[in-house]
Amino acid sequence: MKCPFCHHDDTQVIDTRVSEEGDTIRRRRRCAHCDKRFTTYERIELSMPVVVKKNGSRTDYDAAKLRSSLMLALRKRPVSAQAVDGAIQHIEEKLLSSGAREVMSGHIGELVMRELKRLDKIAYIRFASVYKSFEDVAEFQDVIAEVGPERKAPAS
Repeated sequence: MKCPFCHHDDTQVIDTRVSEEGDTIRRRRRCAHCDKRFTTYERIELSMPVVVKKNGSRTDYDAAKLRSSLMLALRKRPVSAQAVDGAIQHIEEKLLSSGAREVMSGHIGELVMRELKRLDKIAYIRFASVYKSFEDVAEFQDVIAEVGPERKAPAS
């Protein structure tokens, strides 16, 4: 690590501490040349894949857009903010763990649908109706049947 004061290459680590969350390491360093001290931080840097839209254009992943899509589907539904945060975290973990540098927007839509189906059936249907561009009532009925409770046959 170069000294920020004299730009000498020889610096020595004096103290190392891990943050309470365990995601950052703080190091106190001393320059062997000018004897000045400075602090460096090590953090994990994960980059989300680039999103490829239906028209082929590419855009940076936007967590705010993901959150607004979920919140729109969940509008006036009894789902906690903590549950929404958890859903976003699951989606982002799946995107990161895939290791892909690019991801189709449709794949993100499928991940959102999976999380909404788990969180709230009505929100799932709302999102699916827009995401899948329903053309008629039959498509709504298919999705409702997919998430609806299974009915027991009457005993004979």
